[in-house]
Amino acid sequence: MRLRPIFPCSLFLTAITHFSPLSAALDAERAANTVILSETAVRNLGIETEIAMEATFESTVFALGRLQEIPANKATLSTRIPGRILSVDVFAGDSVEEGQVIGLLESRQPGSPPPTIKLIAPRGGLITQSHIQPGQPVEASEELLTIVDRSAMWAVARIPEKDAARLAPGSEARLHIPAAGEQTLTARLTRFGVQADPENGTVDGIFRIANPAGLLRPGLRVEFSLITQVRENVLSIPRSAIQGPPENRHVFVKDFELAHAFLKAPVVVGQWNDQSAEIVSGLFPGDEVVTTGSYSLGFAGGGDGPSLKEALDAAHGHEHNEDGSEMTESDDEHDHEHEEGGDDHAAETTSHSPLLLIWALAGTVGTFLWVQSLLKRRQA
Repeated sequence: MRLRPIFPCSLFLTAITHFSPLSAALDAERAANTVILSETAVRNLGIETEIAMEATFESTVFALGRLQEIPANKATLSTRIPGRILSVDVFAGDSVEEGQVIGLLESRQPGSPPPTIKLIAPRGGLITQSHIQPGQPVEASEELLTIVDRSAMWAVARIPEKDAARLAPGSEARLHIPAAGEQTLTARLTRFGVQADPENGTVDGIFRIANPAGLLRPGLRVEFSLITQVRENVLSIPRSAIQGPPENRHVFVKDFELAHAFLKAPVVVGQWNDQSAEIVSGLFPGDEVVTTGSYSLGFAGGGDGPSLKEALDAAHGHEHNEDGSEMTESDDEHDHEHEEGGDDHAAETTSHSPLLLIWALAGTVGTFLWVQSLLKRRQA
């Protein structure tokens, strides 16, 4: 059986890899992009992380709109009999129940005393307009009060025409009402408006939302994230994790072995929605990315914690180079000579590093040729 010179080849490849400029460059890049913080700094910056994972990703388009009262939930109180208002028990801003007596009307019909008519609320809700006060004369069919049930409201989005074509009744949207805090509501498109706005190139999209506490008011600004497409198994992370301009997007990934260490990692971003960003490349499922405090990390420099060398020394139990790379025997010798001979001798030994690389390669090639000759003799 013919023996193959596996050992010399592996030795040669090991030597090349060990002294490879690429390996050194990668170690230097890691050192330059690693931020190590103290535990106190992590707390002060409010660092929070989230694991990148493949999940359902919703493509969205943005639109603005306002809240409106539902026309069917309005009612007007009037009287068919002219007369004079004797009393009013409620005013604008008060809530009433259906059938509640809200005032008295003295009729102009003859009588001693003249007949009195009760004013009854036609429905429950909030009195939004009141046009009467005691002693005021009123005519038949005159509007006295307006009552609106605001337990549900319309959120009307002004949707660009090109985006409206991608929606249909039943399409889902996420709504944010700044005046109501950070809460996000979910609603479905009920219908489109009866006509488009030719001046702004939009069409109204009407969403019905619940308002049980009555805190929402007509006219409040609404921000819509209209869902146009849903895809499965998309690697995505929260929007807040993405930093940098469009040509240099990056995130900070928590180091898997070093405490309070974060590595700046470039990423390619695909689609965005109101909550997440699709990651095309640069991350793997399971990577833990910084979501809160990511912006601050960009200005933290190397951090206030231990250096990369010190952190790796503590984690691995042996010494590393300043850039975090593993130390070789020559590095150990250099460090020893540096300690004995001082800075001048260290500079001298550093200047010999190319010679060491040449000697290592020459020795490996020589060993390879020597073993090859031995194998040929045995075969002969």
